[in-house]
This record gives sequence, C-alpha cells and structure tokens, in this order.
Amino acid sequence: MQQSPEIIFRDIESSDAVINKVRERIERLERYVPEIISCRVVIAVPHRKKRTGRLYNVTLDVSVPGDQILVNRNPERDQSHEDVYVAIRDAFKAAERQLKEYNERRRGQIKSHEGHPRGIVDRLFEDDGYGFITPREGGGHVYFHENAIVDADFEELEEGTPVSFHEEEGEKGPQASTVHVLSDREVVPGGG
Repeated sequence: MQQSPEIIFRDIESSDAVINKVRERIERLERYVPEIISCRVVIAVPHRKKRTGRLYNVTLDVSVPGDQILVNRNPERDQSHEDVYVAIRDAFKAAERQLKEYNERRRGQIKSHEGHPRGIVDRLFEDDGYGFITPREGGGHVYFHENAIVDADFEELEEGTPVSFHEEEGEKGPQASTVHVLSDREVVPGGG
C-alpha cells in the first residue's frame, strides 16, 4: 500500500484489538489488489433513538489505480452489528467483492456491470435482509442477500427496482453474489 491505512473511530473509544483486526482485513484486501493506493476505515456508532443496542457502522474508502471502492455497511436492520467485529467483517467482505470485480474488469473478463444479466427486484424480505430478482432474460428467481448490494443500501430497494447482477450457483440454487442498482439512464426501455 502506497499510503499508511487510516483508521478512524467516531463516537467510540479506540481499541488496539479492533485496530489489529482492521489491519488484518486490510492485508487480506491486498491479496486481491496488491497495488492499493490508500485505505480509510471509519468505525462509528450513529446516534439513534431506538431501543436497540449499539450498532456499529463501518465505512471503507479504498483507492486503487483508476478506481475508488466505497463501502458503507448501514447496520439499522442488522442486529448482528452490535458486535463491532461482525460489522467489520461484513464491510470488508463487501469490499472484497468489489475488488474482485475490479480485477475482472482490469483483466478484461468483464467490461463493467453493464455486461451482467439484468432484472428487477420482485420480492423483498426487509426484516430478514434478503430478496429475489426476476431476470429480464427469463428463468427462475435469483436470491440475493443485502450484503451483495455494492452501490446502494438494502433499505433503498423497492419491488420493481431495476438491477444488474452477477449470478452464481449457491447451496440452494441461483444467487447473486453482487447486485448493482441501475440508474434510469442504464435501464433499457421495455427491459428492466
């Protein structure tokens, strides 16, 4: 890494154990892209007026040659994020998925998420953090987990939201490993 990683704590006290865990996860990211320019990690506890415990929010900003990887794991619906290590794990897993896609684009294996299958979100299970996509090309429903969404928050999705996705075979059938929400200009008329 060209610059030293930046680890910031907001509204919580700094912890050597947490810093060490974040550094371990950053080292794992460098396995995917050794030429990472910089990495900024913010660990925060947003102020909430809810009856839940402290939920940790982890934000990553990773600079790589020609691109920026941004991850913001919003914990509002994920009670497992009461554990800072789970919140860190989830944020870094999302960054790993984006870095894998970055490497694929660099190698020419995919041009961008525009080449991925497209479809619409047709069912959401908001309380459980997952949903299903109906592919535009037909076929069955494709499962996705909220952590597969790389450029939006799960809470922003609605049934009918147009998406592109990377499909792979999961334990129980087709699942999307990454889901990109399409803007209006990316949606093909009559398509989805």
